[in-house]
Amino acid sequence: MTHHQKSRAGPAWAVGQRAGARKAWETERREADCGMARIRVVGWARRLPVSAGVRAGRVWAREHLEALGWDRADPDAADAVVLAVSELLTNAHVHARSDADLVLVWDGHCLHLSVHDDSRALPRPREADPDALGGRGLALVEAVADHWHARPDRVGKTVTACFHPPSEICGPLAP
Repeated sequence: MTHHQKSRAGPAWAVGQRAGARKAWETERREADCGMARIRVVGWARRLPVSAGVRAGRVWAREHLEALGWDRADPDAADAVVLAVSELLTNAHVHARSDADLVLVWDGHCLHLSVHDDSRALPRPREADPDALGGRGLALVEAVADHWHARPDRVGKTVTACFHPPSEICGPLAP
């Protein structure tokens, strides 16, 4: 496993199964965060074939960030998540030459952005030539996410970036 962290790690999240075409779920668990005895974990998943392009993933992610209130509470944080979606989907489509499963999970502590593709080769940040058109994706993810990691599985890998919430957001569906 490759793991990169800038701050104290939130709860671990890994996508162990392939996500469906469009899927949303909610579950409750005991937590003592935000002064609440119970909070819900919310998440969404979408399959993005190479033909759908990266823009479709950005638009989809932005819609869910709006539902969570991230766009109003901290537009820069929402933009950072969308940038990471763009970079991770581009890596899946270009480097893994694979369709991608995009998953967003908000657990009240951290927004987990996961992208799964069909390549078991783990990504690694690299130094991009100043004139190069590419090669900066993981450096951007590392710059905007609180932490990120990659895990191989039987059918590929999942790269997950975690984002701590804007201070006004507390719990999964706070206004």
